[in-house]
Amino acid sequence: MEVRVHVSKMVKPLYEGMNPLLANIHHIPLSPFDRITDDAYMANLFAYRPPTPPNSAMEASLAKTLAAYREWAGQLGEDDKGNPVILLSDKGVRFVEATVDDTYDKAMPLEPSPSWLNLHPCPNGVEELFQVQLTRFGCGTLVVGFSMYHRVADGPATLSFLVAWCRECSGIGVVGPLPLHDRAAFFTPREPAKIEYEHRGVELTSEKFINITQQYSLHGNVATHRAHFSREFVDKLKDMAFSESINHKYSTFECLVAHLWRTVTKARRLPGKETTHIRISVDGRTRMVRPRVPKEYFGNLMMWAYPQTKVRELTGWPLNYTAELIHREVAKVDDRYFKSFIDFANSEMAAGLVPTVDPDEWVLTPNMSVDSWLRFPIREMDFGGGRPFYFIPSYYPVEGQLWLVPSFMDGDHGGIDAYVSLFEDDLEIFKQICHSLDNDDDMGHFYKWNQHNDTPMARL
Repeated sequence: MEVRVHVSKMVKPLYEGMNPLLANIHHIPLSPFDRITDDAYMANLFAYRPPTPPNSAMEASLAKTLAAYREWAGQLGEDDKGNPVILLSDKGVRFVEATVDDTYDKAMPLEPSPSWLNLHPCPNGVEELFQVQLTRFGCGTLVVGFSMYHRVADGPATLSFLVAWCRECSGIGVVGPLPLHDRAAFFTPREPAKIEYEHRGVELTSEKFINITQQYSLHGNVATHRAHFSREFVDKLKDMAFSESINHKYSTFECLVAHLWRTVTKARRLPGKETTHIRISVDGRTRMVRPRVPKEYFGNLMMWAYPQTKVRELTGWPLNYTAELIHREVAKVDDRYFKSFIDFANSEMAAGLVPTVDPDEWVLTPNMSVDSWLRFPIREMDFGGGRPFYFIPSYYPVEGQLWLVPSFMDGDHGGIDAYVSLFEDDLEIFKQICHSLDNDDDMGHFYKWNQHNDTPMARL
């Protein structure tokens, strides 16, 4: 896929004669939740069939939207005490216009591909906190690619900005409350502090270290596969996971993540005595209640749950065991946990600590990490010509990374696409078993357990 860039420029906030929002504030300090998230850029792609607005209309509406979301047009910096801040410099965001001569259906790979990286600006070595690229194909299809610095905002906050841009472009204008930018108002430590949980080694650590999972990097190349799960398949998973003993029905997220965690672990052929965990994001907007943080809060407000178990239990016990494990661990990340972390992050105990989240960690075996966009208003991303017909995270081949997004297949309302990155050999096995609902026999063709040393042994 040959992408030709024609324009690359800066777009600054347009205030239309009004005083800038936060006019008397020169910078916004990063909150404890901003500082523990990925120190990296995240990129996503939205595809639209014609008709679509002209680039000039999208540029003009972006400038107006930035007036309410000034952080994206700013820069990283430090205050007079050396603390990290977002400078409200109004320098602007990168705006790129590009074309592809071929039609979208001919040029765009269906499977995750490094060529996707050409559809959004490269984030390496840039100062801009937000970049966007409009790529128009020969058939009239428009792909809008975003590259966003994660420490400015998490998924829900970023989507609120993108939806606001869409509404501005489509002529609807701002609907509902403006974003809340005060990152300190909701995260004041308590007096006295009440640190009830262990946060050292969970969110913050004393030093970066070479993860022992790097030994697995010798296994080969990492590839990404899009696995589609129909609504019918997901409903079957939910029926399987229903626990009569506690009369509990598990959510779509809990059931599908449980299934994928088990399936990926089987495909990896890990020893039964190995411990595995999966990292799950938990949104504080739905957890913090005293005070409650409004959904309009703009910034990061995510923490993580880490369900863990032995491989033999994960792969050998029924699906509801894993679903219940996920349900309980996520539930533990509640208001008390968020408040405990705020107290810890502002205490002397956190001095000198660094985030455990490492954007340079490319191999997660025997663990996994999941990011879900299932509840995000992706279908509201309408610039005036209709909602996107396709949405994908950009190419992000981190072994053990899982992305869940709503399916855009025609006639499959409620279906889900899972983007799974694994070593190539493991991924081939995953493809063959990921739609199996058989708890006992789906891996029998590949290996059996060596009962003497509890390691997988290939079948001949």
